[in-house]
Amino acid sequence: MTDALFHTVLVANRGEIARRVIRTLHRLGIRSVAVYSDADATAPHVREADVAVRIGPAPAAQSYLDIAAVVAAALETGAQAVHPGYGFLSENVEFSRACAEAGLVFIGPGERALDVMGDKIRAKDHVAAHGVPTVPGFSAAGMTDAAIAAAAAATGFPLLVKPSAGGGGKGMQVVRSEADLADALATA
Repeated sequence: MTDALFHTVLVANRGEIARRVIRTLHRLGIRSVAVYSDADATAPHVREADVAVRIGPAPAAQSYLDIAAVVAAALETGAQAVHPGYGFLSENVEFSRACAEAGLVFIGPGERALDVMGDKIRAKDHVAAHGVPTVPGFSAAGMTDAAIAAAAAATGFPLLVKPSAGGGGKGMQVVRSEADLADALATA
């Protein structure tokens, strides 16, 4: 047995990130719990964990993003903590709160940091208000394409057009000139 703070940690992710966390838990002498969807039932992270719990069907929205299912799996296996990995629920303040309400430690940023940093626009505004230099830009929330084009011209090119809701970098477009803006907006 280890003198670690936790004896069991649930890894609320899949793939390589889950495998890395599981290997680290094993090195620390901590029991690991993997979660999996139907699509990942035979995945390496499932085989490498000490325990694995099915949390739903293949679609991530019905499994890896199902907060109640992940928390239930942690409680069912006696986990004291949940490691979210990255992506999925790792920046989700509701997940962090659900863990706390269930008596589970969320291994990651605190609720305040998740609340501020989980939304890219709010995060930029927050750090700018504290004097942190930021790249020039603007929020296009609620703006028409014509208003975005005017703001883009005022800001200057090149620009990075990015959906504010996240998505792991998907949808980001480098716009080098006004002529490229319409296509980038459609992609975002």
